[in-house]
Amino acid sequence: MKNGSNDLQHTKQPMRILITGNKGFIGTYLTQKLKKEGHELVLCDLNNGVNIKNWDEISEIKNIDISIHLANLSFVPASFADPKLFYETNYITTLNMLELCRLNNARLIYFSSYMYGSPDYQPIDENHPLKAYNPYSQTKLIAESLCEGYNRDFKVPVTIFRPFNIYGKGQNPDFLIPTIINQAKTGKITIKDDRPKRDYIHVLDIVEAVTAVVNKPAKSSEIQIYNLGSGKSYSVKEVIDMVCHYFEKKPEYTCLNEIRPNEVMDTIADISKIKKEIGWEPTVSLEEGIKDLVNSL
Repeated sequence: MKNGSNDLQHTKQPMRILITGNKGFIGTYLTQKLKKEGHELVLCDLNNGVNIKNWDEISEIKNIDISIHLANLSFVPASFADPKLFYETNYITTLNMLELCRLNNARLIYFSSYMYGSPDYQPIDENHPLKAYNPYSQTKLIAESLCEGYNRDFKVPVTIFRPFNIYGKGQNPDFLIPTIINQAKTGKITIKDDRPKRDYIHVLDIVEAVTAVVNKPAKSSEIQIYNLGSGKSYSVKEVIDMVCHYFEKKPEYTCLNEIRPNEVMDTIADISKIKKEIGWEPTVSLEEGIKDLVNSL
């Protein structure tokens, strides 16, 4: 039998990792990345015939080291249209993943959201007061509280990510950047309000952050919370200008000047904590990301 002791010194120890929502936007990229790294994956997605809201379907999953919980409902307008579904789904799926981690002595990596409402200060660090401002963000606030409870009472190691505005190939076309690009293809862009500024983070950078946490031993004594962003904000109009730059014939542009109630006007992520503790920082600029999206048409 070959002695593999020297090999082990140069390779990461493979882990058994459960991913919920592996067919989704982030999950698709993350699954590919973790497979390449040699981890054994347990894939749970409605498209795989697995409903993680149903405890009986997942309770017998054994010997997992980490659960990465991505399978939440996330489109804000839909949370107003069907709040019961959002509260029920996002609460129960998180509870089931926490309980599965407790039974398996496993870690949970939980994807939350931007949680700070209209910020009291910029850039926004993880200690900023949390302000739910729609049904979707309220479900995330509840889920984060669940994570805190399981960490406190059962020592389940939990890492919470609070991503700002994610974008990239394969995103739901209803989100802002794909909407602008798809309108530009028709030759006409119409936006309700082009003033709000957001901090955008590319999906590939998100995946690198998750991978960095997967490969770093967890501290079970406390919950770890990290913002994911770029540390820069861009207005809707600036995003439109970036998109239009890559079209030979400039699209017609109309701003309706319709202001949404409770609109958050600017968000900038403070990412110094994850830089210091994990060694992660984004590498894809918004300009590069948009160029890649437009060129992939």
